[in-house]
Amino acid sequence: MTTSPDASAEPLPGPPVITVRGLNLYYRDFHALKEVSCDFAGRAITALIGPSGCGKSTLLRVFNRMNDLIEGVRLSGRVLIDGQDIYAKGVNLTQLRKKVGMVFQRPNPFPLSIFDNVVYGPRLHGRPGRGELEEIAARCLTAVGLWEEVKDRLHASALRLTEEQQQRLCVARLLAVEPEILLMDEPCSALDPVATLRLEELMRELKSRYTIIIVTHNMQQAARVSDQTGFMLLGELVEFGDTARIFTRPQDQRTEDYITGKYG
Repeated sequence: MTTSPDASAEPLPGPPVITVRGLNLYYRDFHALKEVSCDFAGRAITALIGPSGCGKSTLLRVFNRMNDLIEGVRLSGRVLIDGQDIYAKGVNLTQLRKKVGMVFQRPNPFPLSIFDNVVYGPRLHGRPGRGELEEIAARCLTAVGLWEEVKDRLHASALRLTEEQQQRLCVARLLAVEPEILLMDEPCSALDPVATLRLEELMRELKSRYTIIIVTHNMQQAARVSDQTGFMLLGELVEFGDTARIFTRPQDQRTEDYITGKYG
């Protein structure tokens, strides 16, 4: 007897958007990333897990070249986004960082109004008219589930929002410049459990339109929200693959030891 596929099942992740091959990164003499190779699927959530200092955030910052801002960093290997080497000569870093946005551990709204936070990027890149800015603000705040909460106080300070609202506002600020990839570095570390679940739900909603890579110490969170998981240890990408397999049938003993709490 044959069975029809579950109509409610989520689609499989798309083809690779980011390709990493033989990546090594040094902070002066410290070898922070060691021969990292992997593919990040499009329109999917990939979680990077591992103990503190293992290279997760360093790898995340490779994709928008934020490590370039650190003195003494050098890198070898290839990092391709949509087939283009982002470390090739002549790459426009402003355009790269518009395409690849980032949300940090703690919310970092600007000391401006809620409205001015959201439209900051569009103003910076092109100064559209007031009507278009209002449409952008409404669309992006709706996308992160904030519109109904703040629509009557758009010109109030963003600093008056709760931490969870500020984090969603920071995501809205990213969406306003129309990125393709969202990098999230421990985005729930400052949030309580209820706020964390709300932000996780937002991630699930956004992945139909964006490629999302999240760094997290919370393995339950990685298991809940991600399609792919990479386990890192001492700068090495030990194992990378489908999240369900990584958590139930890891192929490397070090992965199993970390997931089962033997260290980390």
